[in-house]
Amino acid sequence: MFRLDGKVALVTGGSRGIGRGICVALARAGAKVIVNYAGNEAAAVETLELVRAAGGEGEIARFDVSDAAAVDKAIPELAKRHDGLHILVNNAGIAIDQLLLRVKPEQLERTMSVNVGGALWCSKAAIKIMMRKRTGRVINLSSVVGETGNKGQVVYGASKAAIIGLTKTLAREYASRGVTVNCIAPGFIETDMTAELSDKVKEQAIAETPLGRMGTPEDIAAAVLYLASDEAGFVTGHTIRVNGGMHI
Repeated sequence: MFRLDGKVALVTGGSRGIGRGICVALARAGAKVIVNYAGNEAAAVETLELVRAAGGEGEIARFDVSDAAAVDKAIPELAKRHDGLHILVNNAGIAIDQLLLRVKPEQLERTMSVNVGGALWCSKAAIKIMMRKRTGRVINLSSVVGETGNKGQVVYGASKAAIIGLTKTLAREYASRGVTVNCIAPGFIETDMTAELSDKVKEQAIAETPLGRMGTPEDIAAAVLYLASDEAGFVTGHTIRVNGGMHI
C-alpha cells in the first residue's frame, strides 16, 4: 500500500525540516523527488543525498515560490524533463511573529506572498499539467494556528487559514479533472525553527498537546504519503490534523 512507483513529486521548501522529511518519505515509497529551495543550496543537496540513500531519484530546483513568473517557468520545465508531474506538496512557508499593533505592511505582504501566493502559483502551474492527464495530487501545508489562532501570530495564522480555503476551492474546481487537493495542519513539530524557541515556550506547547510530545517531520510525512497515494483517490478538499490532539 501507499506505493508511488513511477510518480514524480515536487516538494516546495524541501531542503529542511518538515519538507526534508516529506522528500525522504516520498522517495522511500518509490517517487522521483524534486527538492525545491529558495536559497540554501547546501541544505537542498543534503536532502537530495538523503533521498538517494532512501533508494529514490531526484534533483534540486531553485526558485522562489512567491515569484509567479519564476514558478511558471520552472514547473513546466521540470515536468517536461521528468515526463510528468503527479504530486505537488506546497510546503514552503515563512513565519514572521508579531502582535497586531506592531505588524508592518512589508511583513504582511511577504508572508502572504510566500505562504499563500506560493501555494497558489505552484498549484496553478502544476494543475495545468495534471489536468491534461486527468490525474494528480496537490497537498498543502497549513498549521494548527490557522484553525485555532495564536497570540503574536496574527499574520502567520491568517496565511495558514487562507491555505485551508484555497484547498477547499481548488478541490471543487478540479475534482472533475481527476486532481485531488488536500491539506495537512501540523501541530507543534520538531524542526530547526522550533529548536530556537525557549524551553518555556516548548514546555507550554507540549502541555497543550494531549499526546504529551512534539511531533516529528516523519509524522507529517506519513500523512502526505497517504494523500499522495492511489489509496486516497476518493479524498479531496479535506484537512488532516496532525497535531497530537492540540486541536480536535
